[in-house]
Amino acid sequence: MMINYIWAFFFVGAFVAAAIQSLFAGNMAIWNEMSNSLFDMAKTAFSISINLTGILCFWLGMLKIAEKSGITDLLAKALYPLFRKIMPGLKKDSPAFGSIVMNMAANMLGLDNAATPMGLKAMEQMQVENKNKDVASNEQILFMVINSSAVTLLPITIFMYRSELGSANPAMVFLPILLATSVSTIVGFLSVAFVQKLNIFNRVVLTYAFIFLLFVLCVACGFVFLNPATRSQTVSVIGNFVLIFFVFLFITIGLIKKVNVYDEFINGAKDGFNIAVAIIPYLVAMLVAIAFFRASGMLDMIVNGVEKLFVLFDMNADFVKALPTALLKPLSGSGARAMMIETMKTYGADSFAGFTSSIIQGSTETTFYVLAVYFGAVKINNTRHALPCALLADLAGVVAAIVLGYWFYG
Repeated sequence: MMINYIWAFFFVGAFVAAAIQSLFAGNMAIWNEMSNSLFDMAKTAFSISINLTGILCFWLGMLKIAEKSGITDLLAKALYPLFRKIMPGLKKDSPAFGSIVMNMAANMLGLDNAATPMGLKAMEQMQVENKNKDVASNEQILFMVINSSAVTLLPITIFMYRSELGSANPAMVFLPILLATSVSTIVGFLSVAFVQKLNIFNRVVLTYAFIFLLFVLCVACGFVFLNPATRSQTVSVIGNFVLIFFVFLFITIGLIKKVNVYDEFINGAKDGFNIAVAIIPYLVAMLVAIAFFRASGMLDMIVNGVEKLFVLFDMNADFVKALPTALLKPLSGSGARAMMIETMKTYGADSFAGFTSSIIQGSTETTFYVLAVYFGAVKINNTRHALPCALLADLAGVVAAIVLGYWFYG
């Protein structure tokens, strides 16, 4: 399994990097830093799981109300023709369809707190239909890759950080982020379709693809024509309104359908607690390995090597200042976010490096975190082609982000 070798590489590669630094640079403090990273990140991984418990309980409780009131079924029916083509292994009346739709809608609106619980619920529902419980099904892999490529229409947090760090136009990255994350999702979807030999060149899939691209284009155009001074505020208001509207909609329709909304919420919240406990070992394993890798200085070696390579061939290496964000993004969301902030502080929020790092941050998701949480929740160890396809989508998103950075920054 590829994930097995990559996980081991984080530790072995980190040890080799630290040994080189201690032998040739006399940096003996590196061993202390690496040792501390093991204990600190183990605690952090546990804290993340605990903090996630409340979010999971609340949104899975709301999702249970949506299921009982028929909202998820209604949404699933709207996309059923598409799902039957790209997820043929799921049953016609699978409840996973509704959870998948809710998860994707929340992701596109930048509602991460709502998207994760709904995504975990979808994985559990697909696991019920998975014949080999230890091996990821084709449908689970496709769902995970689409999640890790993260199509986000409203990257609210990135706008917020750019504004706080003095950007004259925080929302200037909106269109390049939208384009970059679309490239990432398309490449991820096509890679999975190729491996699974899905027939995607048919009238149904192409029609939905056209509608999706048209929708993205309309949102992009509408946002571009907004007054620059009100863009960030508008995005924030829309995101928060949609979040509250979901809660209002679920409870109101539940009451109309005579659903016992309180009891159903409690039942869903119990599921959220169980999932939070189940993912702790997987988060500890992955996040500790990543922290160990970062503390060893291996990441800095890779960045410096890339910069020297581009300089050697007399190529423009301005993007290298934003590259740490790209390298950390698949490994750690908080690490990538911290690196984006550090880049903007060092070079300026409206510098080329700050601009490009913001696009990179919004172009993909934290692949290893998503993989650990989603597959860990259903106790799947053999993820098959999920990781290679997700990393390919990450690479496409990062390359697109860099190209768009040069294009839009001028």
